[in-house]
Amino acid sequence: MKINHWSALAFLPLAFTACKKDNNNTGGNNSSGTTLTVENVLNSKPLVESGTYQGTASPLILPGQSVSIQFSAAKGEALTFASMYGWSNDLFFAPANPGILVYDATGNPIEGDVSAQIKLWDNGTRVNQAPGAAVNHPGTAESKSVTEVNGTDAQGNIYLAASKLVKASLKYNGNSLFTLTLQNISGGTINETPLSPGVWAVSYIVGGQLRNPAPLFTSGQPSANGLTNIAEAGDNSVLNTYLKSITGIFTPLSPILVVVYNGIENPIYKTGENDRGQGLKPLAQQGNADTLAAYLKGKPGIKAVYVLQAPGTKVLLPVIDGKAGGMVSQDLTVSSGDRLAIATMYGFSNDWFFASVDNGVDATQKGDISSSIKLFDNGTAIDQFPGAGITQFNLAGTPLVTSKPITAVPNPNPFTTLPDISNMIRVILK
Repeated sequence: MKINHWSALAFLPLAFTACKKDNNNTGGNNSSGTTLTVENVLNSKPLVESGTYQGTASPLILPGQSVSIQFSAAKGEALTFASMYGWSNDLFFAPANPGILVYDATGNPIEGDVSAQIKLWDNGTRVNQAPGAAVNHPGTAESKSVTEVNGTDAQGNIYLAASKLVKASLKYNGNSLFTLTLQNISGGTINETPLSPGVWAVSYIVGGQLRNPAPLFTSGQPSANGLTNIAEAGDNSVLNTYLKSITGIFTPLSPILVVVYNGIENPIYKTGENDRGQGLKPLAQQGNADTLAAYLKGKPGIKAVYVLQAPGTKVLLPVIDGKAGGMVSQDLTVSSGDRLAIATMYGFSNDWFFASVDNGVDATQKGDISSSIKLFDNGTAIDQFPGAGITQFNLAGTPLVTSKPITAVPNPNPFTTLPDISNMIRVILK
């Protein structure tokens, strides 16, 4: 079944059909009712990555020196950064928002000289003196908005184009990983200057929209969040602290596969085995639980199968700007000896899925069973940085095929450090 990409902040509805198995467990006198509730409790962040950079011989990046930034990105995501024009009162180098796009319209990585995308900006907090080593810091205060410097500043001082002072080169390393190299080429020009240590950031893209298209500054608005510390003094610590606070994990959960069974092992998966070809792969790669649900219905030991979709969005969105995450519930009729297992895709991944560990849980118990859930790698697609992979299905990509056994996702993993499972998904029986 063909399904749509998650393509709006609330996401377009996926073509999932809620599969409900007719309960064939008469259960006898020991049958009882319980309600399963699954909730996405992830406190999502708008930035997928951020960090700092500085020179190698000293924190400053002097004329002739260079510095590199390594980052991951999906199609539509961009890299932004900021460094002080050191021999100025409050000027800084940065690309225009949302930053340097690293893929073309067809999804091919961009490589080579991208210096033309770098601009020179006036932070608007100090009156500009003639640029040079003799600038008196910090200078006279003023209160204006951030503006681009095009040839001359507000005081009439002359500047070459930023691309004549800072060279930016982009290299694609494969598997959605890029390196941006910034080289100070201002030596010998009328605008010779050191560059300060800086900050950089990459925003998540959700439904074709960047979660934070202007993490460092907004042209025409006052400087904020510590950018002034960079622009006036080359101090990147304050803005870095702010960026860290909005950098982290963002992922929806796909519609939830729920299976009630008795007398058999967990029918969804088994660690150490390769994907069985029964429908877990579409769930783990695309968030489509219907294939596996249809396969399991009617099999020996299977008592009931459900696919639970969040109202309106189908997927369970995370907590976004304080708004509660998606939640689904299902009434169940269970008997002594029944087991319960669930599975749902970590949406912004290549083939990671949350699932009940081992042989699931006693379906008659009550309470929070979130501790019975772990995150697994289905082993059917090559992994990339979660939320920043060009081949991730829900970021308009096509997963690259591999074949490995199902394993638990380590934490930290080669890409990032995830929150505790209980801070991403909550599962309750009551």
